[in-house]
Amino acid sequence: AGMAVRVSVLPSPRCLFDDPVQIRVAGLQPQQAVTLRASLVDESGELFQAHALYRAGSSGELDLSQSPALGGSYLGVEPMGLLWALQSKTPYKRLAKRNVLTPFCVDLEVYEGHGDMSRLLGKCTNERWFLGEGVKRISVREGRLKATLFLPPGPGPFPGLIDLYGSGGGLIEYRASLLASRGFATLALAYMSFEDIPAMPEILELSYFEEAVNFLRKQQQVKDTGIGVLGLSKGGDLALSMATFLPGIKAAVSISGSSFNSFIPLKGDGFTIPAHPYDLGRVKISGESGLVDFSDVVDDHTDPATWDCRIPVERSLAKFLFLSGLDDMNWKSDLYCQDAVQRLRQHGREVEFYSYSGAGHLLEPPYLPLCKVSIHRVLGMLVHWGGQWREHAKAQEDAWRRIQAFFWQHL
Repeated sequence: AGMAVRVSVLPSPRCLFDDPVQIRVAGLQPQQAVTLRASLVDESGELFQAHALYRAGSSGELDLSQSPALGGSYLGVEPMGLLWALQSKTPYKRLAKRNVLTPFCVDLEVYEGHGDMSRLLGKCTNERWFLGEGVKRISVREGRLKATLFLPPGPGPFPGLIDLYGSGGGLIEYRASLLASRGFATLALAYMSFEDIPAMPEILELSYFEEAVNFLRKQQQVKDTGIGVLGLSKGGDLALSMATFLPGIKAAVSISGSSFNSFIPLKGDGFTIPAHPYDLGRVKISGESGLVDFSDVVDDHTDPATWDCRIPVERSLAKFLFLSGLDDMNWKSDLYCQDAVQRLRQHGREVEFYSYSGAGHLLEPPYLPLCKVSIHRVLGMLVHWGGQWREHAKAQEDAWRRIQAFFWQHL
């Protein structure tokens, strides 16, 4: 009989989604072969799972921060592998949090042996939250704004951030809520495909984004020394445009973005930056799956004929951080980041730039599993985002640390 098998998540079974945890199993036989499985059901009822084969130590203990996985969803010592390797049975699903007021619950189970998983030895649940203790979530519908404001607990003042997702649109809150849980007053802002904002607006107005900046700056809990802006994909080039054309932006982060204005003209005060020329005829569609590769649709960005579509970042006094994955299969983000970085450096501007080998387009907060392929919500096509599981997971951890350090330093 022996001791009952206990699975524990340390320091606590309840944590923020971006918190690393230590997963331990006690009460096994010395050298016992076991299979660990993680299961998570998302808000649409989709099941995501990962499993790994382990062998207990001589004292019948297993610690995932020290013991290597011998097979399964990943190999080697990967303390958080059961999370970042989560995959759905249905292909092409992306794990994303819609309602940040509830946690994702990850069931961790230990099974006997390396075979059929018929004998459960022990289990526990890790509650992973997107909203820290005391963080306020405030829906914003003021003027034209469609946004959600997240305020850390206490009077502040806190550094203020505007958080922009990509061309899939919607009002995406989970990154903003995590940043607020880490001490930033964060405004998640919708600008496409949400409520009465069309899926593909004919034009985007800079004044809309200026409204967001002004709204955030007038909150009494927000520091008055300047705002940061963070954008992924299409949100990345918008972050650069905001930092270039709007007063009060002190620091900008572009993740998998570009150095030119992509897909939709941007109307400023007395000027319009046209969309960088593209031709959807250059989309490559592969095989039976109908996977879409967009990486060649835009015209050559080094051709001077396209330069009126460039974002003149070198005019900005803001600080910049560029992040890209070298395995981005959707967009030549590394090349476009390098273009902006080069222009900034030629003008003596301060800029940080990190590119990650094996990382794809969708660099998300840590422990969200890689999404290699999913349906683009606006285009309705299967898009190849790229990325290798382990490298992408490591890149997300590193990028998340860098983003926070960058904003703390400059705001």
